[in-house]
Amino acid sequence: MIKLAAGAATVLLMATSAHAGYTMKKKVGDVDTKLTFFGFAQLEAVGGNGMKLKYAEDGAGTRVGTNSGSDINFRAQRIRLGWKYVAGNVRGKVFLDFNQGHDSQGATDGAAVPKMIKDAFIAYKFNNAFIPKLGVIKMPNGMGFTMPGWNLDIAERGFDKALVLERNMGLMISGRGIGFSGNKVNGFEMGHERPWKGFGYDVMVANQANRSKAVKKTSGMGGNSYAVRGMFDYTEKFHIEASYAVSENAAGYVATGATSADNQDYSNINVGIDSNLGKLSLKAEYFDASNVQGIKNWDENVYTATAGYFVTPAVEAVVKHMQGTSDKPGVSSTDLGNTYLGLNIFMSMPYSDFSRKAKRTRNQHKIVLNYIVASGDTDGSSNPWNGLSGYKDDAFIAQYQFKF
Repeated sequence: MIKLAAGAATVLLMATSAHAGYTMKKKVGDVDTKLTFFGFAQLEAVGGNGMKLKYAEDGAGTRVGTNSGSDINFRAQRIRLGWKYVAGNVRGKVFLDFNQGHDSQGATDGAAVPKMIKDAFIAYKFNNAFIPKLGVIKMPNGMGFTMPGWNLDIAERGFDKALVLERNMGLMISGRGIGFSGNKVNGFEMGHERPWKGFGYDVMVANQANRSKAVKKTSGMGGNSYAVRGMFDYTEKFHIEASYAVSENAAGYVATGATSADNQDYSNINVGIDSNLGKLSLKAEYFDASNVQGIKNWDENVYTATAGYFVTPAVEAVVKHMQGTSDKPGVSSTDLGNTYLGLNIFMSMPYSDFSRKAKRTRNQHKIVLNYIVASGDTDGSSNPWNGLSGYKDDAFIAQYQFKF
């Protein structure tokens, strides 16, 4: 076993650059196969009164942590390892997060597997316009959510992420780069990972989206979730997408004698725009969500705006603002703003240009410094924010990320 492990490690190290994962290739008959290992970790020091509040409770007031009194906490946001397999037109992917639960309780949500399993699917690439996938997949809902967690502009996804349908077990059919020639589509895509030219789409049907904060765990009145997304790309300079998503009976458990009127379908509309203009990058996104957690007329709207600029090839300044409105029946409407002021310091730069490929590669080894400014109906307000998530006071995050 020791010799086998040593041999495998040698093959991995010789096969390819760490910036693309480590790959083993083998020809099986007339079929070329490829197995790629990859992973990343995000290690952090966090603090501020907003972080204390977030440790103590989520936006709905549910207790989720015990370290709310600490001035500073150390944590790992993600510790992930995965592999991709290609054999001709067949694709397969498994992606694990060792910072998530792996017991049987984690398998009771809609994804029907422990939460440490982030992706686990098979796919077949008929052509760029028709790629079916089956398994645990990110539902195609939310531009920022469907981009990789290691390729973010700031240290974390904002409170708009609570509105997406999250990962789920189901069937998705996708296409990318439709209408133009020369597009490279590998069949693993979940977002707009490459600077294509042309149209793209995703259609997915899955179990109830119980990994989403907007959908409660269900023990009665079952259902499914659905998402459809369309997009258009013109190289890395312009990307636009829009999606519509629904999860049935989002209130979860209902008492004996209750009707479907007590357990509404959750739905949202998402629109996103992304432009990479050399040293400057710009993004904007909007969510319009209805019947949050199955509660009739609990609506939440969130928009985000992000700007990044490379001050030097090794330092990027980033500002991201999120603004949300929560209209919950029986209480007054509340508003919350979270503004991330950040610096990204890149520790390894194999490419000196500012293309999307170069920026993605820079992100594989970086330090992220974020200060979050809370505004609106914060913790000191007479009627504080009652949305699903978000910082109700100022906070900070210092993160080191490495990826291979």
